Amino acid sequence: MNYGPLIFLAAFFALAASWFGLVLTPQMQVGHLTQTNTVPAEETYPLARMGLARQGLDVYRANGCAYCHSQQIGQTATVCNVVLAGAGTNKTALIQALLTLKTNWSEAQAAEFVAKLPQPVVESVTREEADVALKALKVGGAKSELWVVPVGPDIARGWGKRRSVAEDFLYDSPVMLGSQRIGPDLADVGTRKADVEWHLRHLYAPAVEVNGSLMPPYRFLFERRRIERARSPDALALAGKLAPETGYEVVPTPKATALAAYLVSLRADVPLYHTPLTVAAPPASTNEVKAPGVTGTNTPGMTGTNGPGTALTNSPGAAVTNAAGGAGVKSNSASATKAPAK
Repeated sequence: MNYGPLIFLAAFFALAASWFGLVLTPQMQVGHLTQTNTVPAEETYPLARMGLARQGLDVYRANGCAYCHSQQIGQTATVCNVVLAGAGTNKTALIQALLTLKTNWSEAQAAEFVAKLPQPVVESVTREEADVALKALKVGGAKSELWVVPVGPDIARGWGKRRSVAEDFLYDSPVMLGSQRIGPDLADVGTRKADVEWHLRHLYAPAVEVNGSLMPPYRFLFERRRIERARSPDALALAGKLAPETGYEVVPTPKATALAAYLVSLRADVPLYHTPLTVAAPPASTNEVKAPGVTGTNTPGMTGTNGPGTALTNSPGAAVTNAAGGAGVKSNSASATKAPAK
């Protein structure tokens, strides 16, 4: 009996199944990804890299940086923290609620804790345990918050705040994920080291910026030249044995500048729907502008304003202003006021 056709069909189906599983399915899942929104700010993510940073990706690739550095932060779990942000009006009841959660505390310790808010009450717990703590702290108008915290070895090393996802690489071609970690992961290096000058000095003399660094110096990306009229603003500030002789300076080439711009652009620190994390709110701005005839503030970028790109939140009894002169403000509170239209 001739088994040739059967062997051919078996090999064909095996190769076809491999192609569908390894090529077509990932293309269907990842190849059609589009921009998403951050949570809860609903800002578009990701944005394409600027021209200089895009050129830096080519320099990163050409110099084999992906052989020693990865760009994929791992995450093992997500835990919850309960943060007590405000004591409310009944501190006695709040202290008693804290004692039910912290059985080893005394009343004096609980009172001292309340005097130094905001502070975490429970940390690294499950969502169910966090819900129990939140329910217990609902006394006397106390304000408590649920924080979502990703955890894992990479996050503990300070390499990032959350795991890497496909959206992080939407505008990168090719994607430089890397396979080894002779050096640290660089997926979020732009958050850790946002100074372009630091990256340029690190490229020129890695061991000076990072003790014990195994990274070779990339001095061929820099130019040593004579100072003609004045020192270049791009010249590296080098000292000791690295400093050039009098009358000379070391300046980065366009490739070095592009590579530094690319490294600074590597950021993966925003919360997404499938990678939630709680980001601490920025400190309140003190630059408040009073609108004529209106009680209240118009602080750009803060909740409770009607500035561009902000959410309008009207609290009971609060007055609301309008950055455009007061016209068109909608209020959710009966006691809110608005500036007269001009």
